[in-house]
Amino acid sequence: MSSLDDQDRQLLALVQVNSRLSYAELGAQIGLSASAVHERLKKLQAQGVIRGFGARLDPRALGLGLCAFIQVLIDRPEHEATFVAAMETLPEVLECHHITGDYGYLLKVRTHDVRSLERLIAESIKSLPGAVRTLTTVALSTAKETAAVAVATSAQTSGACSRADLAEQP
Repeated sequence: MSSLDDQDRQLLALVQVNSRLSYAELGAQIGLSASAVHERLKKLQAQGVIRGFGARLDPRALGLGLCAFIQVLIDRPEHEATFVAAMETLPEVLECHHITGDYGYLLKVRTHDVRSLERLIAESIKSLPGAVRTLTTVALSTAKETAAVAVATSAQTSGACSRADLAEQP
């Protein structure tokens, strides 16, 4: 993958916040033509920097108000591939991370309620070969939840491009 220049990074920061902006609107904010924006976005997708575009849904509006984090201990390495493959198929599992510490995996899940969380753990996680122990933490509230990553330009010294930075751009 080729390195990203400042205009690529500005473009990435903008589409993270609002991917519905037109090429002309994006170009006006970073000093490029609409066709140049289109070509850069195509290039960034081809390179795998942009993995896709989509809507950010409110889980509560869909009845998925319970957010929990589940640590899972897998007893032997040969069970890990089966576990990961199973997690990829479960719509309740939003994230699956291989971690350090006493447990091997950390899951972020969304369910309707405690009963559906209990069912998910008992029937879909603990029933897997090698899943010997779990530790679940239920989130009482969420102060911040985002999939946006920090995109810094060479002109920024803070190391991150904030939404306030984007608003100040011409």
